[in-house]
Amino acid sequence: MSAEAAVPLKRYAFMLRIRPGTEEAYEAAHRAVWPEMLALLKRAGISEYSIYRRDQLLVLTLRAADFEATWQKIEADPINTRWQQAMAPYFAPNEGVRPGERFPMMEEVFYLA
Repeated sequence: MSAEAAVPLKRYAFMLRIRPGTEEAYEAAHRAVWPEMLALLKRAGISEYSIYRRDQLLVLTLRAADFEATWQKIEADPINTRWQQAMAPYFAPNEGVRPGERFPMMEEVFYLA
């Protein structure tokens, strides 16, 4: 077993908002996520990635060893740059981001395995 495989994965959740009227297009884009973007997410150490939507509110959940280190790997890749450019028209400005946060993070208060 590699040292990387021995690192326990943590659960993370955060919120984003999409612009009103973009719901269908946003969902269509996520029914056809580029294979190279999916590979990048896995390569960066993400697993069990889900996006939930209620109207314009998105709740994203994932597992990773270290959220910030994982996101730095993703941000450094040109595949992600292209994906973010394609997704930018859908997103509303982030609100409620606290100092040191990349996204409005949610704190886990209960988990039943």
